[in-house]
Amino acid sequence: MDLQPERDLFRCYDCCIRCIGAVPYPSLVATLLCYAGVALFCGCGHEALAQTEVLVETYFARDPQDFDVMASFIKYFQFVIYGLASFFFLYGILLLAEGFYTTSAVKQTFGEFRSTQCGRCLSLTFIIVTYILAFIWLAVFAFSAIPVFFLFNMEHTCHSINILAESTPSINQHSWICMDARQYGLLPWDAMPGKSCGMTLASICKTSEFHTTYDLYIATFAGAGVTLLALILYLIPTTYNYAVLRFLGRKGIR
Repeated sequence: MDLQPERDLFRCYDCCIRCIGAVPYPSLVATLLCYAGVALFCGCGHEALAQTEVLVETYFARDPQDFDVMASFIKYFQFVIYGLASFFFLYGILLLAEGFYTTSAVKQTFGEFRSTQCGRCLSLTFIIVTYILAFIWLAVFAFSAIPVFFLFNMEHTCHSINILAESTPSINQHSWICMDARQYGLLPWDAMPGKSCGMTLASICKTSEFHTTYDLYIATFAGAGVTLLALILYLIPTTYNYAVLRFLGRKGIR
């Protein structure tokens, strides 16, 4: 009886099991989260900045010169977003490849495969760079909360105006409630009018530009959080794998 087909099937099955065992699932999940977070942050952030330029220029600044600084900042940051998207696309591939390397080295998946001193040094370099990126992205995450905070306060202020308008028909009762863009650094202090008050502010909150900008900044904030989570998730298994490789190296096993 010929047992060759069964042996080939067993070899194929054994090869599949070894390949599946070599997949660095935490690094794979971290890479997918990183791509999703960066895409959300860059895509929505780019559109949110464009909508902010329209919103502030239309309702808070009469003189175009008052808006020059912010317009320049928006254009500059949009180019930064292009660079971030390209960088994280390449860096995500490198992190995933490094995850395959450390996982294979720890599990000895490919027979006589051994980690080298150069490989461990490269892994340590990726860990340090990712730690630095995580701290930088923590600052980006905090910074992306500022426009969400501004628009949330603006929406809450408009809600208060609408309540006062329903209870007190007099315009003077709610005309003192204002939203000043200069307090948030969006415009210089000498910009005119720089703020919007009363029913004028309430009408702004009903525009599609406001709701679109608000939703885009919330998505940008969420994207920054997902990216930060991905970097932290990547650091946990990679640091563990590097520690194991270094321990085995000291024992002379590798």
